[in-house]
Amino acid sequence: MPLYAEIQRGIETKIATGEWGPGTRIPSELELVEIYKCSRMTVNKALSSLAAAGMITRKRKLGSYVAPPRLEEPLMHIQDIRAEILAIDRTYSFEISNRSIRKVTEATDARHVRVPIGTRLLFMEVMHYADSLPFTMETRQINLDVVPQAERLQFKDEPPGSWLLKNVSFSEGEHSIRAISADAMMAKKLQVVERTACISIARRTWLNGDLITFVRLIYPGDRHRFVVRFTPSAPVHGPP
Repeated sequence: MPLYAEIQRGIETKIATGEWGPGTRIPSELELVEIYKCSRMTVNKALSSLAAAGMITRKRKLGSYVAPPRLEEPLMHIQDIRAEILAIDRTYSFEISNRSIRKVTEATDARHVRVPIGTRLLFMEVMHYADSLPFTMETRQINLDVVPQAERLQFKDEPPGSWLLKNVSFSEGEHSIRAISADAMMAKKLQVVERTACISIARRTWLNGDLITFVRLIYPGDRHRFVVRFTPSAPVHGPP
């Protein structure tokens, strides 16, 4: 790895893990030169790349600072996580740590997922990465009565969410959002400090009343913001 990329990766890691939060001052160019025993040109290249990616802001004569979260997650449509990461010029990868087929036998589980008892579900746990750092943790259940072709897919080259968006139409969707604190297991998987504030999104999609998929996404809270754009419910006849 070129030295400038090593410097860039080191700063990215501190930002991504929450060690350096928004507004934190980045060590100066001269300080980084001393830390990494390199030229000022090398440090400048690393900082310029971070600024171009929107991770830091550089202020003349004041130094560099961790930028406010720049990711916007629209809530009125389904975002492809892979496309979201590629759009901010980061390398995307994913890993499926658990894949199994389960049959709903308990009334409590049926109410939670919102499917009839007896429904067969493809269950998967997926971690999405941006530049090898955890980006979001996904737990997904796909209704095999509605999407039977998913049973034979291993999703080795494409994450399940991306495949569903391309291959399965839906007629209705729902987002349920809440704030949570990362427990020990979650913190370890996301590589954040325990009790870090996270955003939990539970999403359900249906096709003509039948559930397609139920997915829960856990995002480290300081890396994301969520935006809803709306219009007035009644015509506007003049300035407010």
